[in-house]
Amino acid sequence: MGLARLLAKGWVVFCCFATAHAIARAWTSETPTAMSVLQATIIPGCLFCAMGLLFIGGYAVSSGHIALRFRPESFLPGFNEIVALAFLVLIFLVQTVARPIPEQISAALRAAIGFAVPGQHALEVAFARCSVDSTALFCAAAAWLLAFVYLGSAVTRLRITAALLQLEGKRHPEPLGPSGNALILGIAAIAGIQFLFVGSLFRLLPCKVLSGILGDVLVGAAPVMLGYLAAAALANLLAAHDG
Repeated sequence: MGLARLLAKGWVVFCCFATAHAIARAWTSETPTAMSVLQATIIPGCLFCAMGLLFIGGYAVSSGHIALRFRPESFLPGFNEIVALAFLVLIFLVQTVARPIPEQISAALRAAIGFAVPGQHALEVAFARCSVDSTALFCAAAAWLLAFVYLGSAVTRLRITAALLQLEGKRHPEPLGPSGNALILGIAAIAGIQFLFVGSLFRLLPCKVLSGILGDVLVGAAPVMLGYLAAAALANLLAAHDG
């Protein structure tokens, strides 16, 4: 997958997930109306999404293949994308609908994920500091569980994905080449692992961010998106090695 399309898809998913949480928060306000929700959430979310896509489109123009890379069929989700989207919808439902969570189930899942994910402990410390609802910890643990399931599923089809990337690269060469794509995606994946999996980011964020919409995105969508990024980096690395 080209960097432009990967950035565009990631940005759209981020904006949609954040907008959905903004809508959910708006509907739980005292006097929600359709017009107030539209003005406060949907319109700003669409404008924010369009702004990011405009910058990403600039990179696509510089590559010289914008007409080829941004065809409608290029954005049709494959199997990996469908699985990731399904997991994101499930996480969103857990964050907004599935409450309260039985304490025994929540404690068991949090303990299991905390054994494998150092960032879960950092998130617990940050939430305790900010007095955030402990249900968010269960949502974070559930998100990491789904991220591991997704990554394991994507790894089983890694060679198929790499072969498709090689075919696409021969038809429409990337400006940075397969090695350049693998390097950039690898650096981004390592940064995501440090910030989210290790939990360095949670120690830096203020309580206002952790308890807001961005916190909901980091807790819910970020683990699965990191798994998608890691799978894309591995596929590009394998395609560059075999090519």
